[in-house]
Amino acid sequence: MQSRRDPVNDGSSSRQRLIGESPAFLRTMDAVSNIAPLEKPILVVGERGTGKEGVAERIHYLSGRWQGTFLKLNCAAISETLLESELFGHEPGAFTGATRAHQGRFERADGGTLFLDELAAASMLVQEKILRVIEYGEFERLGGSKTLIADIRLIAATNEDLPALAREGRFREDLLDRLAFDVITLPPLRCRREDIPVLAMHFAVRMASELGRELFAGFSDNALEQLLEHPWPGNVRELKNVVERAVYRCADPEAEVEDIVFDPFDSPWRPPVNRRSPDQGSDSHASAAPAPVAAKRPSLPLDFREHIQDYEIDLLQHALEENQYNQKRTAEQLGLSYHQLRGYLRKYPLLNRAEQD
Repeated sequence: MQSRRDPVNDGSSSRQRLIGESPAFLRTMDAVSNIAPLEKPILVVGERGTGKEGVAERIHYLSGRWQGTFLKLNCAAISETLLESELFGHEPGAFTGATRAHQGRFERADGGTLFLDELAAASMLVQEKILRVIEYGEFERLGGSKTLIADIRLIAATNEDLPALAREGRFREDLLDRLAFDVITLPPLRCRREDIPVLAMHFAVRMASELGRELFAGFSDNALEQLLEHPWPGNVRELKNVVERAVYRCADPEAEVEDIVFDPFDSPWRPPVNRRSPDQGSDSHASAAPAPVAAKRPSLPLDFREHIQDYEIDLLQHALEENQYNQKRTAEQLGLSYHQLRGYLRKYPLLNRAEQD
């Protein structure tokens, strides 16, 4: 089978830059550089927005396959039937609407690398077929009987705990064993605080250039402090959006960026949540407010101090989660000063956990 380049998906024009200087980031890049030359399948694990696709591209372009095709596919973005066709191809008449032969990603990535994102979303049947390609390099198109051969390197990615899914019978253990020759686990942005200013400046300069501005004046000390304190549940992808939004909203191109908006939906006119029960039609105007639930009184006897402590810990954890671990907003929501909240977090202790998250 001939290797051929795909001008849309070969990555040559859209390669993602991996930027950072923190110890956690540099250790990850060292691991990527070490594994890249080997002809082994790789599993990349990380939270959403941590740059799994960028790492896969780096592995490909540091490998001996760098001149070959780099194809990618998000397994969660399409239905099970379509996923099988996209991976393995199909013959005419394989299903309704299949009027001509279609080459799948394994066939098109021959001689190169195939990156499968969110692999945990694939069905057990698709997982079995993927395992066969890894083991023997063989597959058949849907509706076909001819065995095709593909020389590909597979890089899979997930933000799920695959060993836990395998124990629950929701992911094939044999496939996990083959993918886990080595696992690259990406650190979340909150564990790479040194990289936040570097990444923020990179995204800001690019956005200023996109807006036709000759320079970017930088961030104010207050804006930079906000960026450093935010927990970044969406990681680098969220940081990029926040920074680009802040730059474009800054009307004076010669002024430092001062205002940082983490939630673009935050507005005094934001529509209330309208939760309808299944039996309510779309035109129902019934009140969406749930009926109040009477607080359940604890059974006596009890340890009063321990009960109050448990209640306070639960309330603090709930408030932190609701405010994405931003301590200033959490303090405001609880009617506390910033230093009072910090005192409570030290008391229990929740401070280290809040700062890690």
